Amino acid sequence: MANAQNAPDAKLNLYIKFLKERLAFEPHSAIMHYNLGLAYTHKGLSVEAISELKQAIECDPNLAQAYVNLGGLYAVAEPEKSVEANLKALEIDPDLGPAHCNLAFGYLRGGQPDKAVEHGKRALELMPGSEKAYQLLAAAYIGAGQTEASAELSMKMIEANSSFAAAHFNLAVALRALGKEQEANEHEKRAEELGYDPTERR
Repeated sequence: MANAQNAPDAKLNLYIKFLKERLAFEPHSAIMHYNLGLAYTHKGLSVEAISELKQAIECDPNLAQAYVNLGGLYAVAEPEKSVEANLKALEIDPDLGPAHCNLAFGYLRGGQPDKAVEHGKRALELMPGSEKAYQLLAAAYIGAGQTEASAELSMKMIEANSSFAAAHFNLAVALRALGKEQEANEHEKRAEELGYDPTERR
């Protein structure tokens, strides 16, 4: 069982080794640095991942996905850097849904909920099936004081997937702000039953 659990990690380590060996011969390969950055991200090595993604951008300043992934790594600890990286990605490709998602999150953390709503809406337009985009927009609406819009969106999310814990939680927050305490308690309880942890919001 232990061997089976370690197999994916072993494969990832081999892949990292392969990429590093290739980079010894192709040090200016943007795609190699980018792939190594993604591999380090999957391994949880954010410092190494950031370094490789920066090198990928140096090799190819138009590699939009590198900016998106760099922004994702900055998102929690350094929202301003995350916003900067994702805005750069959108200069290259305005229709990158993940960049709009990252911006919604970054602006929300940075205390700019109106901008978070703007990018959350665009993310949802580009990725209509994305639960992450739904969740971010619902949270952005709450942050911007648009509680009715947040409640409406969260109810739509729940209609599509009744087990979406974050939707129940966001709906509870919106309903409580609208003075509907009993309904809010019901959805908050449902979120807890589904295992939602509000400390892990993203």
